[in-house]
Amino acid sequence: MLVRMETHLELPLIDLPVIEEDSAKRADAARNRTRILCAAQRLFAERGAGCVSMDDIAEAAGVGKGTLFRRFGSRAALALAVLSEHESRFQEGFIRGEPPLGPGAPPTERLIAFGEGRMDLLAAHAEVVAAAEMGPARFSSPPYAVHRLHMTLLLREADPGCDAEYLAEALLACLGVDYYLYLRAGREMPLERLKAGWGELVRRTVPAAASADESAALGSAS
Repeated sequence: MLVRMETHLELPLIDLPVIEEDSAKRADAARNRTRILCAAQRLFAERGAGCVSMDDIAEAAGVGKGTLFRRFGSRAALALAVLSEHESRFQEGFIRGEPPLGPGAPPTERLIAFGEGRMDLLAAHAEVVAAAEMGPARFSSPPYAVHRLHMTLLLREADPGCDAEYLAEALLACLGVDYYLYLRAGREMPLERLKAGWGELVRRTVPAAASADESAALGSAS
């Protein structure tokens, strides 16, 4: 005779992750970020970056000031985020773009093209760059680290015996936004003069490499 025995087990309740809620939070955070960046970009264009406060941006974006600071941390970080698209395009140019800015040109010519490209970026967005590079923040920013490494590698290629790390820092100081604004506004120097001076500075900094570049160019032309 078979006896059927039924056993009822009570399973403990487990809190399962609510995927929908997490996704909603991420989507909400992404929307807030987009609203903040759009508001900052619009206000910077309308009033100038120096005349726009974090309170102004929070109000225009329709978010609380706490949300703004939690997302970006500081006004400099927000300005850097506004510049990210332009900076990414510049980096793409000197890493994978066409020569003389990108690979394929002699190192001295690439150094010159890099400085000219940085000046073009400053000419278009100087006030926002100034907000992003306030004080020592510039030297710890990701773009500066990329610029420094790029210039150091080119200087080593141009002249293996030089102090490439120091020269990279010294040359980058000439591409700082404060120095650029001083020359443009304070000394009233046109952009083309700044670019010509930058080219002369690079060639005088690595003269041996510059002479070799010129000889190579003459040889290929003939």
